[in-house]
Amino acid sequence: MSKYPISEQEVNVLLNDVWERYGYDFTEYAPASINRRVNHLFQMDRFPSFAEYRYRIISDPGYAMRFVEEITVNVTEMFRDPSFYQVLRTHVLPVLATYPFIRVWHAGCSTGEEVYSVAILLKEAGLLQKSVIYATDINVSVLEKGRKGLFRLSQMQQYSRNYMEAGGREDFSSYYTANYEYAKFREDLGEKIIFSPHNLVTDGSFNEFQLIICRNVLIYFNKKLQDRVLTLFSDSLEQLGFLALGSKETLSFTSVTRKFRQLDNREKIWRKMQL
Repeated sequence: MSKYPISEQEVNVLLNDVWERYGYDFTEYAPASINRRVNHLFQMDRFPSFAEYRYRIISDPGYAMRFVEEITVNVTEMFRDPSFYQVLRTHVLPVLATYPFIRVWHAGCSTGEEVYSVAILLKEAGLLQKSVIYATDINVSVLEKGRKGLFRLSQMQQYSRNYMEAGGREDFSSYYTANYEYAKFREDLGEKIIFSPHNLVTDGSFNEFQLIICRNVLIYFNKKLQDRVLTLFSDSLEQLGFLALGSKETLSFTSVTRKFRQLDNREKIWRKMQL
């Protein structure tokens, strides 16, 4: 007996509908997480039956996008896990400084808080002018939020603390202006960020990067999909490029383990080895 109103089998039917009709493939996401989210939306929007829920998703593209947004996880904050950004600042950026041009891919970027965090690090290292950050996500509406560079003013105190713990060198408030309930981040940061839709499940590589950041996305994929995405990242990195994952993610026991060495024992940052 399922603990949810919609069974795992019915969830799979919906995921196949979304894949066939709209091209979003969630069939290899971790079942526990996706079952919970599909059922949460069903209950929140008060559908009387699975049949009506399914019909709405199939027949209403606008609602189908709401479905996609609900089952993709968008939890983020600026300088999240400050020690991670400290290692980026002290161990990765000095290496990137040796390149004539720096390409960074931030995959699964959500609303962009962590992308702007990286832009600030590059700015403080004097590297932003020769950098471009490609910020991608499957969810188009969160990309639009990131593109605007507007984040809630109420969060700035926490973000400022994170920034200082990450080794911040400036007054954090110098990076934004208060705009009613929002903080609007500086244009010179946003100009170096390209927000664009990209589906890690179905889309391929689109450039060669020196740094790829994808934090707290792989934990929602099954093992097969994790391997596929990690292979995509490996293929998209230059020799000696860096790959940064979330605190609960690893390259151990994956198909690309032998191609990388871990940079730091605590933080999940690896460097691609030279063949």
